[in-house]
Amino acid sequence: MRVGLLVCLAGGVVTALSVPPFGWWPLGPVGLAVLAWQLGERSWRQRIALAAAYGLGLYGVGLAWAFEFTGGAVVFIALVAVQTAVVYALVPPGRDGAGRWLGFVGATVAAELFRSVWPFGGLPLSGMDLGQAGGPLAPVVAVGGRLLLVGTVAALAAAIAALATRRRAAVVTGTVLVVAAIATTAAGWLVPRGHDTGATIRVAVVQGGGPRGVRAEAADEAAVFRRHVETTRQVDGHVDLVLWPEDVVDVPTLAGSAEERTLQQLADDLDTTLVAGVVEDAPNGRFHNAAVAYGPDGTVVDRYEKVHRVPFGEYFPFRSFLENFASIPDRDALPGPHRPGVLTTPAATAGVVISYEVFFQGRARSAIAGGGGEVLLVPTNASSYTTTQMPAQEIAAARLRAWQTGRDTVQAAPTGFSAFVDHRGGVTQQTDLGARQWRAATVHLRTGSTPFDRTGDGPTVVVTVALVAGAWLLERQRLRFSS
Repeated sequence: MRVGLLVCLAGGVVTALSVPPFGWWPLGPVGLAVLAWQLGERSWRQRIALAAAYGLGLYGVGLAWAFEFTGGAVVFIALVAVQTAVVYALVPPGRDGAGRWLGFVGATVAAELFRSVWPFGGLPLSGMDLGQAGGPLAPVVAVGGRLLLVGTVAALAAAIAALATRRRAAVVTGTVLVVAAIATTAAGWLVPRGHDTGATIRVAVVQGGGPRGVRAEAADEAAVFRRHVETTRQVDGHVDLVLWPEDVVDVPTLAGSAEERTLQQLADDLDTTLVAGVVEDAPNGRFHNAAVAYGPDGTVVDRYEKVHRVPFGEYFPFRSFLENFASIPDRDALPGPHRPGVLTTPAATAGVVISYEVFFQGRARSAIAGGGGEVLLVPTNASSYTTTQMPAQEIAAARLRAWQTGRDTVQAAPTGFSAFVDHRGGVTQQTDLGARQWRAATVHLRTGSTPFDRTGDGPTVVVTVALVAGAWLLERQRLRFSS
């Protein structure tokens, strides 16, 4: 058992190397295959322990950025690993029957579903789905979202482990799983992802640059704002829309402020729609985090407030308890109204997901299928991180949201990465970390929905339940015939 734990830990690390900034996508199913191989003929306690070891390897590397913020990162990573590991008790403990391999696929999807909704509304960071953003499996999200993508990775992993046994029954099941993964991937490439309206807009992203690794409470807010103003004034040629990052305008009240007058003047001077990330004070020590759109005449045309806040970043669960042990920021973000993230502007109807929301496919789905967004905007702020890990993972998430929605996607970050992503998940332009840069590109306006944006996770959840239930029935039948 001790050897098995070490092997699964190594398997988790291998899978983590598929996740950006490494991005070696073939290692995703290879690392997961180690766990699939080890779970056979184990008790439910052993299956959970082995899966927890795998999770520690995966999230210990994938969530390494958490160590920059808290010494409790070890506890956080351990909790995430154990949280998902308990689901692997659902895998039948058979040796090489079909139930074992099918159950593994179902349990892997169920574990990811659990992690995506609990705790605190889900923590879908650093997962194996991000590791496929640059690989051929990525289009699967257009069919069944990130859960189906994880299921496809799991099917390939189970197939690798099954075929490696060279036992007849396992080889047959492994072959079936390979065919299923190929068929699912082909569907992802072939399904409709909306259509091009024929209209285009010229979009500029503004990255003010500056030092990285600076916490929000320690940032020189005036300098951040000034850098973005100066960079915006460098934009040449006509642009229809300028996107600023999240949280580069930090004011007690936006309306009537000097910062707002500057934003209005910029929009007017450039004759463009300007979308700026704004943080402003709210009563009782709270604050709003919004994307505010100014029309070419300088008037506010729309506003979207971030709905899915970052736990222990933008708000603190159990605040009164935590304050007994540590010094924490004294204000929490207010969640925005639960509506589709859409800005209706003179340039386009734009879907919006602010920063952390890009990891949540439901927010992008509501912006496109529910709100009619013709392009997806991702204003974000990853300047608190010193490494490339979180900025790279945000780009990966933006690529998956582009595939999922069939929309060109534009991301702006104050110190990077800012990027343009086409509707097929390809990064067409990307800035350098820390640099003061602006980039412009022609963006296609698109309408219509992908199959996932029409149906959501429902079909994948049904298939997952059927896989787990069917796996146990098959294992029961196998034991009956073998006795």
